[in-house]
Amino acid sequence: MLKADFHLHTNADPQDRHVTHTGEQLIDGAAEQGFDCLAITNHNALTWSDSLKEYAAARGILLIPGVELTVQGCHIVLLNFTAAEIQRIKTIKDIKQFTGPDRLVIAPHPFYPLAHALKHEVERNLAVFDALEVTSLYFRWMNFNGKAQRTAQKCGLPLIGSSDTHFLSQLGLTHSLIEAENNIPSVFSAIRSRQVQVVTTPLTLTWKDIELAVNFTLTPLLSKVWRRIIST
Repeated sequence: MLKADFHLHTNADPQDRHVTHTGEQLIDGAAEQGFDCLAITNHNALTWSDSLKEYAAARGILLIPGVELTVQGCHIVLLNFTAAEIQRIKTIKDIKQFTGPDRLVIAPHPFYPLAHALKHEVERNLAVFDALEVTSLYFRWMNFNGKAQRTAQKCGLPLIGSSDTHFLSQLGLTHSLIEAENNIPSVFSAIRSRQVQVVTTPLTLTWKDIELAVNFTLTPLLSKVWRRIIST
């Protein structure tokens, strides 16, 4: 069983400037937690290189190219797409022309109360998506993953557990266990066959988790406000 997370951000993210850890630091943290497979999915930027791939491989980790792309105002995680393909995607339906066994399309935090969540676009574009995400930021008494779980069951799609890491303290809170060999064709085939388990731990009312929830929600907002102020 491969331990995997396909929704992670680093300080190379052009949108989330509050992220401070590098790709190498993220990989080091994942290696310490026994991860086998990762994708760095910065917003609208493909953060992947041969050197970063080799850095991960030296630590026993398969690093898959990834991006969290904004399409029609919605965030979509694309795995193993090329930069040229990403640039040609203007609508959600455009994604379909590039899909195949060596590509994977995930609906991240699909029903969270966020402006960029897919919401009804998931069922409008079911043929585009390979999996729905269970996201780490939730409490037992406030969990926006429920509709994703019900939709996945209704539509016959697998669920992927992801941390959506912006702070290294999030890493490992929610991840996936995949029954596959540690290579892209095997991993993607196993996910499509639903040979994947979501491992997740809800946040608790501890200062550490409350701080994480506040940072995750408020820091990006404050960062955007500050950028607007200094640009005027």
